[in-house]
Amino acid sequence: MLKNRKVLIVEDEYVVAQHLADALEDEGAEVVGPARSIEDAIALIAGTSDLDGALLDVNLAGEMSYPVAYDLSRRAIPFVFLTAYDPSLVAARFKDVPHFAKPVEIAQVLRALSDTMATPEPRAKTSG
Repeated sequence: MLKNRKVLIVEDEYVVAQHLADALEDEGAEVVGPARSIEDAIALIAGTSDLDGALLDVNLAGEMSYPVAYDLSRRAIPFVFLTAYDPSLVAARFKDVPHFAKPVEIAQVLRALSDTMATPEPRAKTSG
């Protein structure tokens, strides 16, 4: 269910980002990014119309990506967390967001992302 969906990848490891991008493209999704920093991710979110979802690494070069998660949440854009750390360490505010420990089973991640996009919440209006 990812065909023709715009999906942002926020991942600081090139190989992981490329693997995710390839898998998304194989499913017919349009990949946005990858963003390798919080600043890049927020800029891509602001500059991309009709973003449908995101794959978000919890730790970007030593910085927690929660500002990106808050921005996505505020805009009602569903996302899935990926982490190389214990998934139970994900902030309590995001306990209901699907999260996967790396190395991930890409099919499970894509299924979770598709599921989060299948029940969309109304998008927040943004000034533009």
